Amino acid sequence: MTTTDDPAGAARNASAPRRLTVVTLLGVSSGLPLALADSTLQAWLTVRGLDVKTIGALSLIGLPYVLKFLWAPLLDHFALLPGLDRRRGWILGAQLALAALLFALSGLDPAVNLATMAALVLLMAVVSATQDTVIDAYRSEILPARERGLGAGLAVAGYRVAMILSGAGALVLAHRFGFNLVYAGMAVLMGSGVLATLAGPRPIAVAAVRPALWESVVLPLREFLRRDGALALLALVALYKLGDALAARLTMTFFIRELGFTLLEIGAIYKGLGIGASLVGGIFGGALMMRLGLRRALWLFAILQAVTNAGFFVLALHGKSMAGMIAVVGLENLAAGMGTSALVALITGLCDLRYTATQFALLTAVASLARVLSGPVAGELAALLGWPRFFLCAVALALPAMALLHVLKPRLAALETADATAR
Repeated sequence: MTTTDDPAGAARNASAPRRLTVVTLLGVSSGLPLALADSTLQAWLTVRGLDVKTIGALSLIGLPYVLKFLWAPLLDHFALLPGLDRRRGWILGAQLALAALLFALSGLDPAVNLATMAALVLLMAVVSATQDTVIDAYRSEILPARERGLGAGLAVAGYRVAMILSGAGALVLAHRFGFNLVYAGMAVLMGSGVLATLAGPRPIAVAAVRPALWESVVLPLREFLRRDGALALLALVALYKLGDALAARLTMTFFIRELGFTLLEIGAIYKGLGIGASLVGGIFGGALMMRLGLRRALWLFAILQAVTNAGFFVLALHGKSMAGMIAVVGLENLAAGMGTSALVALITGLCDLRYTATQFALLTAVASLARVLSGPVAGELAALLGWPRFFLCAVALALPAMALLHVLKPRLAALETADATAR
């Protein structure tokens, strides 16, 4: 972490198990709203008979997750709740607001109250994106350097568990109890995250005097852009998951239309096994980073992501195979979870503790560009090239990140040295 302060700081009195447990539970709190504002919501709208154009238009509700860096300086500058430090005050406020919004949604019918529901879900996305930003900053401030790799893996693991609960779990429960009751239950689950926030250690205090608001915007950007290799580092953050993002955009369509798998098969394997494998990958990747170091882990996981994406190319050539689907989905999500942990650890290490909320939000927004912008491109490429060559493109798109890892070798080595000194 780029700072002269001890990263353990005010959190040193908290034990490592306590810090890592809080990080994991906050990962759950961070991941829970995502599917409820996206895939689970889409299923609810579909069941209630809304047309596909309306459902597609409502997917724009997810834009706050990309644009959250715009209001991140406010989170570095202002406290929200008295009696708590700035970070936990914002987290607690977001958790309570999300629980209230989910409960409000549970009383609506999208076929009757669509405009109200859209407004509430948009607000939920804004609050959820805000919570993500502050949780990322809080994690950066309470974890010493030696715990960052494992902490990133556990945060990703908690996030994936939440996605299982609010995605596959919510759909199974909705089949029996209906979406209204499911959203009410998710409101209760969201509210329970308050306990983790209150149990968390106080983060390090890095500045006795807060800068003016405009400085909260300018200083974090200026500090980052003045570093050696800043633009190359931004490019690495943007491109590290590019091939993975391109392949993932159309795998559902590929399995249904090209290979002919049923929704039940896809739900059990693509969703169930896939999320489980990414969960294991996040934990294993975090633990492996503690042994390999960040630079070597970034290299290894980038290679694994490319190799496992090639599995889709093999499936496209040979057609439907249940064993092949299990192998490809399991290995690809395992590698993706490892890669995500490495990317989160890299972003964490790049943040200056004085500007963690702003810089983390900006860097995660840059990292999200591949996921957001690859969608329209993926459809055009698949139609133009066909499925086998489309997935070969996804494999090839891992190469720019690998080239940047080579170019940035001295910078990444310096980052590792700074982290080792801070331990």
